[in-house]
Amino acid sequence: MDFQKLIEQIVPNSELHAKWLNSLSMMENTGARKISASEHDQLVDEIVLKHAAEEARHAYYLKSQIKKTGYDGCKTYQSDELLAPIQSTQYLHALDTSISRYLKNNLDYSGSKLKYAAYLLVTYAIEVRADELYPVYEEVLKSQGSRISVRMIVVEEQGHLEEMIQQMDTFFGDWKSYGEFALSLEKKLFAKWISAIGKSLKQETLLA
Repeated sequence: MDFQKLIEQIVPNSELHAKWLNSLSMMENTGARKISASEHDQLVDEIVLKHAAEEARHAYYLKSQIKKTGYDGCKTYQSDELLAPIQSTQYLHALDTSISRYLKNNLDYSGSKLKYAAYLLVTYAIEVRADELYPVYEEVLKSQGSRISVRMIVVEEQGHLEEMIQQMDTFFGDWKSYGEFALSLEKKLFAKWISAIGKSLKQETLLA
């Protein structure tokens, strides 16, 4: 299913919208935790700290918007408070694992170098996706007259993508083939996630 049509179905339903926001919040929080986990004990630059802080802030912001849906729930990230909980939870972990395996097997990376390289490629793929997803979500919110806005996240994610490209230029040099590999992995995981959400919406409709 086209993800814009999916979002158009989600936003008018307070419970589904709350769970959508909560799922995005959980994924942003997972991203922040993964960035922090990839940090070297001493060799940490300003951009890495900025990314971790902004991803955590996005997680908080999305969580804080749930009350505007009118739904009283989604206090935690437990499975019954997420859309497609298995796919939502595994999304970043699966991408990180696959990219780490690729770097280890094809470039013989290990240790802190492997962690940093995986951070770059995983974050790059996620920022490319965010650069597509959040503007569409914002447009749907505006068209449906929602009190919620993700405009701030749209702007910051665009800045993140530019910074990731600069970081990869510095670290990898010619990184295009690595980037394409990361994007191809993410595309498959995103499709699974959207498909799983679509199936859950059909089930909700049948139970209604």
